[in-house]
Amino acid sequence: MKPSTPEPAVPRVVLGVTGGIAAYKAVELTRRLREAGFHVAPILTPDATRFVGPVTFSALASEPARVSLYDDTTTPIPHTYLGQTADLIVVAPATAHFIARYAMGLADDLLTATLLATRAPVLLCPAMHTEMWEQPSVQENLATLRRRGVLVMEPESGVLAGGDEGAGRLPEPAAIASLVEHILQKNDEGILSGRRVVISAGGTREPIDPVRVLSNRSSGRQGHALAEVAARLGATVQLVTTASLSLALDVRGDIEVLKVETAAEMSEAMLSLATLADVVIMAAAVADFGVLASTSKMKKQDGVPSLVLVPTLDILTTLVEKRRDGQIIVGFAAESDHVLENGLSKIRTKQCDLLVVNDVSKEGVGFDHATNEVFLIDRDEDIETISLRSKEAVSYEILSRVAALLTQGAQ
Repeated sequence: MKPSTPEPAVPRVVLGVTGGIAAYKAVELTRRLREAGFHVAPILTPDATRFVGPVTFSALASEPARVSLYDDTTTPIPHTYLGQTADLIVVAPATAHFIARYAMGLADDLLTATLLATRAPVLLCPAMHTEMWEQPSVQENLATLRRRGVLVMEPESGVLAGGDEGAGRLPEPAAIASLVEHILQKNDEGILSGRRVVISAGGTREPIDPVRVLSNRSSGRQGHALAEVAARLGATVQLVTTASLSLALDVRGDIEVLKVETAAEMSEAMLSLATLADVVIMAAAVADFGVLASTSKMKKQDGVPSLVLVPTLDILTTLVEKRRDGQIIVGFAAESDHVLENGLSKIRTKQCDLLVVNDVSKEGVGFDHATNEVFLIDRDEDIETISLRSKEAVSYEILSRVAALLTQGAQ
């Protein structure tokens, strides 16, 4: 008799729901996670039940929703059971009050007690009003949690519960579920193992005089997200950046960071590091022109200055010209009109292997947003649309394509 093959374990997701108006989105998130094949165990805080009911989650999840540390007749110590068996804990929405309690290490309800009783990765999805999101205390609490290795999916900008608009809106359930899938996909682990990846990020700053610079609106968030995800996928990562963004604790020691400021400094660093790289990703917004800078500060009383612009080196074109056999080169294009037309024109001109194109005129896309929506165009001019989601989730999509290109090149 042929021995039976054991069924693979189903990843277990503990879904924490806290007391905010966005709690209604957690119902849809539960459904999507179940459809993706995950075992979902919901925990609602007492305040969450003011917005949504545990019966709804019990009907959609893999096991009954829990609210209390003390009322579970099936599990005498529910927080250790949930914490020890979880493959991932997701808190969506995570309110400012909950974030503060978690950062302080409190364990005064089932959700916070479970978080202290787990060694599984934790993903927080904050949602709150703009003024609360921008409060230094909230940002400091999140920085504390990030230093401890907690993953944070930053909120989107959009219409909020009060009718006004701003940052603080919970990402859509589809975007959260997509990120959860990437975090838990076992076949993604190590897909870049043994690969050296060089990534550029941020906007360059070209001096006009000792005080002023010519720059752009790039925050470096997408490039930094690519570096973090590449490290999680097993790559040796070198990040050339102009941005001062903190890296997640779980990958900080795996990424070599080189700080630069000007296009010339970025050119020198990228061309040097690319000689040994398997993958080069030009996510930075590099100035097309520098300035013949004044050696002394320009004075307003001297009248309107005449700035002489000089072209900078086209780093992407030069990288392609100097590429090694089998090396994959990825370019970026930020567009505001005729997006696909301009993207197709650029990949024909630049001849990189993959071009990431976005429409920075759209809400929630591009510069200084936590989210992005992009088109991936390859050298065959095939186009794939990556819908609006966190920049971390977009990074997984880009790097999955890169890993596939590396595999094709090795065949």
